Amino acid sequence: MAHLAGADSLSGLQESSRTILDHYQSQVRTRRIYTVVSIVVFLIILGASLDFANSANSGKFFERLPYFFDFMKSFVPDSPLEIFRAMFDLPSPFSDGSIKYDYTSDRVWITDSFYIPNFFYQLAITLNIAIVSTILGASGAFLLCFFASTNLVGAGVTRWVVRRIMEIMRAFPEIVIAGLLAAILSIGPISAIIAVWVHTVGALGKLFFEVVENADMKPDEGLRAAGAGWLERVRFAILPQVLPNFVSYTLLRTEINVRASTIIGAVGGGGIGEVFSLSIGRDHAAKTYAIIILLLITVICVDQFSAWLRRRLIGKQSFEFGRGAA
Repeated sequence: MAHLAGADSLSGLQESSRTILDHYQSQVRTRRIYTVVSIVVFLIILGASLDFANSANSGKFFERLPYFFDFMKSFVPDSPLEIFRAMFDLPSPFSDGSIKYDYTSDRVWITDSFYIPNFFYQLAITLNIAIVSTILGASGAFLLCFFASTNLVGAGVTRWVVRRIMEIMRAFPEIVIAGLLAAILSIGPISAIIAVWVHTVGALGKLFFEVVENADMKPDEGLRAAGAGWLERVRFAILPQVLPNFVSYTLLRTEINVRASTIIGAVGGGGIGEVFSLSIGRDHAAKTYAIIILLLITVICVDQFSAWLRRRLIGKQSFEFGRGAA
């Protein structure tokens, strides 16, 4: 009898395992079907989008695709040294009286014997736009993020209003805001600073309040039990937890704003973007490549400086932990 009972138990276990396996295999088949259908739908939408883009491009996109690099082949300076001369405003042996080879007239003289190359001066304007707008934007996001956090103000009117304000501020790209401000305030760095600042407040504000909402609320509960006010709880319970992330996000936003400031220069925001737009539009190859090299070096330097500063502020242990896990 015991043998028969054991056999029945084993048979029941096998039947249960078989049921689970069949159910699992059924789910796998269903998931594969959904995956295939999703890929097919995606490819259909992609094909329709490409066809629409080709039609909107007067039907010449695919026909002109083999000639994609023809512009780069023809857009070549007379000599590799011309890039160096254009970068440092040095006289050109190819000078023919045109502005294409007239590098020396763009010098920004500091004294009678010392000048700053024009591209370096314009690059400094772009960096100033990015840094000032980042500082102002991070300050605004810092002030707003605590009022947008559910764990600090609840789900009332204050939270709703502040979040809608930040959504509006980041709804439009910087270049759109700069174009609007250029029509109102005229072209120049001020319009660029305001445009980047507005978008930075909205973008960083969202990141900041999400960090605040993920903070540990036990210190806040302790301070509340001790009779601390709202500002004291934010200062001593929340801020020490979230400040490293705030700094990291701000440094990342600085890198983004350097590129955004360059793009805004093309619509009248001043800086290196404006001279880049003029150079490529006038077919000045040496000047264009000089600006591209300067921008590439600048982006690399900003990225490396941000990484170094994050290590100093946040601590090397965070980076070592990630490296060990990898």
